[in-house]
Amino acid sequence: MNLLYFVLCSYGLTQILVCAKIFEKIRPSHHFFHCSMCVGFHVGWFLWAINRYTELFTFDYSIATAFVLACISSGTSYVLNMIFGDEGINFKIWGDD
Repeated sequence: MNLLYFVLCSYGLTQILVCAKIFEKIRPSHHFFHCSMCVGFHVGWFLWAINRYTELFTFDYSIATAFVLACISSGTSYVLNMIFGDEGINFKIWGDD
């Protein structure tokens, strides 16, 4: 359950940072800030760093764990972003035209 909560939190935070209209005026125009994979990586290590302050998930404080969680966050945020959009499920990724 720890990993599921972590993935859902990382996806949610990544979506807020990348897509939320509230941040449009302060979000830099650089590609990095519009990429769910890039932002997802940094969200992953951020959540790892603050995991002692939540009861949702608990991970050890090693650099290896930080890197692995950042990679998991990056990958899952990207995949979930490709599957789910503002209009619902994106069926184009499944081969439907």
